[in-house]
Amino acid sequence: MDVKIMVAQPEHYCFAQEIVDTIEASAKVRGTGIAKRTPEYIQKKIDQQQAIIALTKSGQFAGFCYIETWSHGKYVAHSGLIVHPDFRKDGLAKEIKTFTFDYSRKLFPEAKIFGITTGLAVMKINSDLGYHPVPFSELTDDPAFWAGCKTCVNFDILTRKENKMCLCTGMLFDPAKQRKQIKNGEPVAPNYTFNKKVLERLKNIKKALFLKK
Repeated sequence: MDVKIMVAQPEHYCFAQEIVDTIEASAKVRGTGIAKRTPEYIQKKIDQQQAIIALTKSGQFAGFCYIETWSHGKYVAHSGLIVHPDFRKDGLAKEIKTFTFDYSRKLFPEAKIFGITTGLAVMKINSDLGYHPVPFSELTDDPAFWAGCKTCVNFDILTRKENKMCLCTGMLFDPAKQRKQIKNGEPVAPNYTFNKKVLERLKNIKKALFLKK
């Protein structure tokens, strides 16, 4: 796969609308909620050097992800992870996520890295990077983060549950806990095994509880 992953630069502004459209189209196909972003917001993340883009050698858009910081830099989130339909099922999502994760750790080495998602594929990638499923109470309490969920179709569930739970699953990477586990001089990811069946069952239970009329 002839795709290069890099930190996005101003010359990549031209992809902002395509990125937003691809994220929204993917959410509709999956039937999941999504916090919508504008092309202007994508360009802002590029200006902040907090956007990651994947392009082919010929300059075709292949994928994207961006970084957000919360609670005065104590927490970092990776948002908007998307792969263009022409490049799916080739492992590009994991490559982009891994690049973004490594880049985040260089920018914010002490920050806890977290995410909320309904996608099992993303949960698997997060798990491989050392994330653990956690209750929302272990994530940032920054109101600005949760306000970003207002455009999600499931926002009413989040508000009814007082930001304590939703259809999404919260996952967290804590560098302090990673440092406590050392083997042969190298940090070892905590012993958590990704179980797709268990998480799929949990997601279905939450749908049955939260979406029932």
